[in-house]
Amino acid sequence: MMFDAIVVGSGMSGGWAAKELTEKGLKTLIIERGRNVEHGVDYTDSLRPWEVENFGWVDEDEIAKDYPIQSQAGPAFNAANKQFWVKDSEHPYSTPDDKPFVWIRGYHLGGRSLMWGRASYRLSDLDFKASASDGHGSDWPIRYEDLAPWYDHVETFAGITGTLEGLPQLPDGQFQPPMALTDPEKDFKAKIEAAFPGRRVIPGRGAHLTDAQPQQTDLGRVNCQYRQLCSRGCSYGAYFSSLSATLPAAKNTGNLTIVTDAIAHSLVYDPKRNRVKGVRVIDAHTGQGRTYEAKVVVLCASAIPTAQILLNSKSEAFPNGLANSSDAVGRHLMDHLIGMVEGIYPSFTDSYYHGRRPNGFCTPRYRNLQQSEDYYRGYFLQGTTWRASWERAVAAPMGVGADAKAQLRKPGPWMMVMGIFGEMLPNPNNRVTLHPSRTDKWGIPLAHIECSHGENEKKQYAAAQADGAAILEAAGAKVVARTTEAGAPGMAIHEMGTAHMGVDPKTSVLNKYSQAHDVPNLFIGDGAAMASGGCQNPSLTYMALSARAANYAAQFLREGRI
Repeated sequence: MMFDAIVVGSGMSGGWAAKELTEKGLKTLIIERGRNVEHGVDYTDSLRPWEVENFGWVDEDEIAKDYPIQSQAGPAFNAANKQFWVKDSEHPYSTPDDKPFVWIRGYHLGGRSLMWGRASYRLSDLDFKASASDGHGSDWPIRYEDLAPWYDHVETFAGITGTLEGLPQLPDGQFQPPMALTDPEKDFKAKIEAAFPGRRVIPGRGAHLTDAQPQQTDLGRVNCQYRQLCSRGCSYGAYFSSLSATLPAAKNTGNLTIVTDAIAHSLVYDPKRNRVKGVRVIDAHTGQGRTYEAKVVVLCASAIPTAQILLNSKSEAFPNGLANSSDAVGRHLMDHLIGMVEGIYPSFTDSYYHGRRPNGFCTPRYRNLQQSEDYYRGYFLQGTTWRASWERAVAAPMGVGADAKAQLRKPGPWMMVMGIFGEMLPNPNNRVTLHPSRTDKWGIPLAHIECSHGENEKKQYAAAQADGAAILEAAGAKVVARTTEAGAPGMAIHEMGTAHMGVDPKTSVLNKYSQAHDVPNLFIGDGAAMASGGCQNPSLTYMALSARAANYAAQFLREGRI
């Protein structure tokens, strides 16, 4: 069967591409390499605490055997949802021994949109103009004004909480009511904004419904229940995922076909027409190959697999991989610098909170709004507070017997953690290639990932770490834990940039429409398209770029341009 469009990947960006294409009337096929997952039915958010194996902890031997990489996702990886994380033992990749990369993955319908942290922030013109300003990386072929209507579009449908702040470095959006700050956070906000003019503390912006609108309730989505069980999947559809929102919307058009357990091997290229004409897949269970054909292909497999697919799509016309005349496919791999500072917040021992808010606060970027530091780009801080529970006895023994039990029945002090998110510079030597000899069990060359932090990242992280501690101490908190070095690349789970947009076809892969310079009917809607990363969580930008790319693909197809 010939489809109008094929979308490779069903996660954050793939769901958006499918929604936009099907609503434009295109018969669209989604190819998903993982298993089928049914919204609500296959989640574990209804389990009571005593029904979860080992109270949520995964056995250490099982982690060592199957999940040594995935377990580094932290509390998001647990016994209640380990089925959503790939087994590292079954899905290998390679890195240089001295350059670890933490590749966190979920192979199933909906992808990592079931597992993401849901922080949703726009990039600003400061970010879109960064490479042109400081000379690091390729200049974006678009600016904020080009993407702003698409941010509006995806925010309105997805449901994003937030407050209007008027900050040029963190543009406002179409927000649902914010999740309230706790009493210590309100105190923290007042103290920091007084002590550090120019720094702001604002409620986090997250993809959680707080005032569900018809476009959400018509799909069965309702407001957040403040359970903080998001990592298990949300049967209420309160947080945005492709499984609860974009894929159901696409199905409602009658134009969507989904194939799961189909591993994209490569794209089929027609040199006579200079067009992609299909996608080769391998059945995950039988190992048998087959090809699906379409008039347009949108890659949304995520940054590393998208590069892997293109590099594996070699032909006489493209001996180094499809759409790779620039030799930029696989290059400029980026993640975000990530770390934390944690402290005990004073007072407010008579104050508590209702429910378990799946959000927090943030301090938007305030460094290098104009180049003034000895490093390029910048960082922002995201935080949250909570009352320490009985688990505090693990780190601080409190004796034994009745007195210890009595102490632990009461809430402990307020804790505050500030997470650091910093921008990596685009670097062509940070890249994905195909391993020359190793393959996976389906015969596809492994992704070889070579990525490390440079001197700029190290300087930036040192500044962010010092700022985080100084901010906590200025508010009267006692710093009790900190990460002195940024986590290894990949730890932020924000990989991007391996097939980036650019003005010059000689140095970039995609044009301003997210369309391949070399192959007109090939579009990329995932993080691979990013020319730079900003310091903000990138998923909202992936959504906006993917929706925009799909609309241009449909328009160009209708006009006969591709």
